[in-house]
Amino acid sequence: MRRGTIFTCVMLLAGCGLATPPPDTARVPAGAFGGLADPDVSAMNLAQWAFADPARTRNDAVDAARAVAAVDYLGGELTTSPRWIYMDPITPVQMQQARVAVRQVVGIAPNAPSQLVTQTLLTFAGNYELGNRPAALAALQAPIYEHPPEQTVALLDNLPYVPIANIASQHAAQQQSPPIGGNGGNFK
Repeated sequence: MRRGTIFTCVMLLAGCGLATPPPDTARVPAGAFGGLADPDVSAMNLAQWAFADPARTRNDAVDAARAVAAVDYLGGELTTSPRWIYMDPITPVQMQQARVAVRQVVGIAPNAPSQLVTQTLLTFAGNYELGNRPAALAALQAPIYEHPPEQTVALLDNLPYVPIANIASQHAAQQQSPPIGGNGGNFK
């Protein structure tokens, strides 16, 4: 009996090592993505707006950088924060896929920590908006960014339509409030 218990415990512990670690998640201050103090809701609204139509950020590297940062941030936040437990489980998965796709479009290293990606994009946007181009470009350096800073700005100025970013951000924005009736995330 004792051997069976020990064997079961060992097997359970071994199974714990196979669990997928949570996605890399950045932390941002209140107001990081604009007007609202709540960074999660602000990030969802910004990403939904920006990725619905590429014309919205065309020739606007500041809004594009903030939208890219929002998707990167949400790619971890929607999975790791208990606040979003009621969301349809596919939405955080879609947002992680959006993070990968948007990083590929902009030329962000796939293994770059989300904290650095988010911070550098928000630093770029803040400095660029204030007219401090040297400080803005300094934020877009290797190894996080795979292209020279000027090329990264050109990519931000001309973000293409990224279907999964549009879908993920639309779904996330639609699920900002818990469902009425407390159906535990069952949106079907």
